[in-house]
Amino acid sequence: MSRTTPVEAPPEADASLSHGLKQRHLSMIALGGVIGAGLFVGSGAGIAAAGPSIVVAYILSGLLVMLVMRMLGEMSAAYPSSGSFSAHAERAIGPWAGFTAGWAFWVLLCTAVGLEGIGAAKIAAGWLPGTPEWAWVALFMLVFCGTNLAAVRNFGEFEFWFAALKVGAITLFLVLGVLAIAGVLPGTDSPGASNLTDFLPGGGEGLVIGLLASVFAYGGLETVTIAAAESEDPVRGVASAVRTAMWRIALFYIGSMAVVVTLVPWDSKAVVEDGPYVATLDHLGIPGAGQLMNVVVLVALLSAMNANIYGASRIAYSLVRRDQGPKALGRVSGGVPRIAVLASCFFGFVCVALSYWRPDDVFPWLLNMIGAVILVVWIFIAVSQLRLRRRLEREAPEKLVVRMWAFPVLTWVALAGMVAIFVLMAREPGTRVQLYSTGGMTVFLAAVGYAWQRARARR
Repeated sequence: MSRTTPVEAPPEADASLSHGLKQRHLSMIALGGVIGAGLFVGSGAGIAAAGPSIVVAYILSGLLVMLVMRMLGEMSAAYPSSGSFSAHAERAIGPWAGFTAGWAFWVLLCTAVGLEGIGAAKIAAGWLPGTPEWAWVALFMLVFCGTNLAAVRNFGEFEFWFAALKVGAITLFLVLGVLAIAGVLPGTDSPGASNLTDFLPGGGEGLVIGLLASVFAYGGLETVTIAAAESEDPVRGVASAVRTAMWRIALFYIGSMAVVVTLVPWDSKAVVEDGPYVATLDHLGIPGAGQLMNVVVLVALLSAMNANIYGASRIAYSLVRRDQGPKALGRVSGGVPRIAVLASCFFGFVCVALSYWRPDDVFPWLLNMIGAVILVVWIFIAVSQLRLRRRLEREAPEKLVVRMWAFPVLTWVALAGMVAIFVLMAREPGTRVQLYSTGGMTVFLAAVGYAWQRARARR
């Protein structure tokens, strides 16, 4: 695609989707979207590796995520689309790029649906011993498959209340944590800086592991730009969500990590076994608070399942409407791409089945394959923004409602940061396999997408 090509959207009929998401839905999805299962569940391993320096890791990766969201917001406000970054990559780079980014993200989301279902089932089975985990997974999958098959307003309502509960819980956690640190919480003594003296216990290697864990904990923020295409006012919704991203990331992620490592010794086994939030509340001796946080973790997992089924179905729908997948997935009924929803749920069921049937070979291979997909997507976002911004300035400057800060300097800084993370992954034995597996899938999809693009050109 040449640089003189007009900035037109790829052929996609988003108008056939309903626009049932209200501004309150989109605002709360954006707010709750930063409080994911990765923060509640996955951050414990990062703390165990990096110690108190996990706060630095979250600051560095948080700055990168802010830049990525700003770039994505600029493009999505100019051209709202259920395909989000996939549609932008096609517009900026070519159909093969949209194909690669879109289908890689679809595999990531569908696999995540299965993982979140398994995690939620473990919590539920722990409360009701004797109940099989597979039955809980099936129940959760059926509920959220049904929710997403209905009107998009139902998805919005579920996410609104899920997000409200997560926001309320983590806000209460932060308030209790700050009071405990200040020494004014009844029944607790302030630890001062006693838990922060060994700031970098794992050295540079530990900080790298914490950095990688924090990067992947931020995955999922892109859903709000996908949902914006079905809102009442897509441009205003995206602009508002992106502009408030900075304080949300700083408060919820960086703030909570600072509270955890200040109050609880970083090498406490409970941080990994019970999760950092449950471990902190139990450490403070607040009756029942640990179990209450387990309820919040369950809600976070179910919320992520719901959002990922939604995101996967809309990405698949967008790809098909742009002639990059099986046409059946593009059928819309009642304003919902129901075949795409069913296909996404089916893939999630397959991932769950693999975790039971082939836990030692096929399932780990699948997890490694999606390990670095979010970084691949971010690179497509950055390259797309570099190319689209110049064209927008030249051909449609009125559409630049959201602007990337200090363009193009910070875009290049973000790209350099992503490349640096890839280099760090290649140096770490624990993440090297993920890097190579994701790279293999990306190259395969790019080859298929390029062949598809050439075949379309010959029609």
